[in-house]
Amino acid sequence: MLDGRMRHRDNHGNEGLLVPGSVQWMTAGRGLVHSEMPEQEEGRMRGFQLWVNLPAKDKMTEPRYQEFAPDRIPVARPAAGVEVRVIAGELDAGDGGRVRGPIEQPATSPLYLDATLEAGVAWEHRLPEGHNAFAYVFEGEATLGSGDEARAVASQELAILGGGDLLRIQAGAEGARVLLIAGRPLREPVARHGPFVMNTRQELMQAFVDFQEGRF
Repeated sequence: MLDGRMRHRDNHGNEGLLVPGSVQWMTAGRGLVHSEMPEQEEGRMRGFQLWVNLPAKDKMTEPRYQEFAPDRIPVARPAAGVEVRVIAGELDAGDGGRVRGPIEQPATSPLYLDATLEAGVAWEHRLPEGHNAFAYVFEGEATLGSGDEARAVASQELAILGGGDLLRIQAGAEGARVLLIAGRPLREPVARHGPFVMNTRQELMQAFVDFQEGRF
């Protein structure tokens, strides 16, 4: 959540309020009926919602939430003019130590970084080996990569990246704010319809039956 306030509630009685800078990681598992309701009186509401699939063996796990207030999201300063909120995964803190985000999801071992770079500043980070990755520039502009492979990425553009690579990000004249996301690919079939994501059409049909008969 970047700006504004969002209240969430589900059919199991869970409820909470997301404020600017807070993070929620919901594992739907065997199912939740979940609502999200804007709750601010003025100004804009801004944030990101990223959907990550679960492996087939974990599809019917118990639902759970990982919810963290802004002060529980660690901040690293790996280089001059660079500030990174570490939501998931690890990052070099710049002083020889490591900063680890609070989100845990062993199935995909996600990396989720919110990086702010001052104007003209460059930063390098090695992406996890074997992961799929992307970078999304949502403020300013940046150049990703180096040499002949460098690519300019404007605000609200997304770049697909390769795991294991040393990624160089250089901010433009107005600085940049970038989401850097990576996860281990599941390499399983995906079947989706309506609100459900499963692995086969038969599992999708069963999910609808379970919902209609109150077993969701």
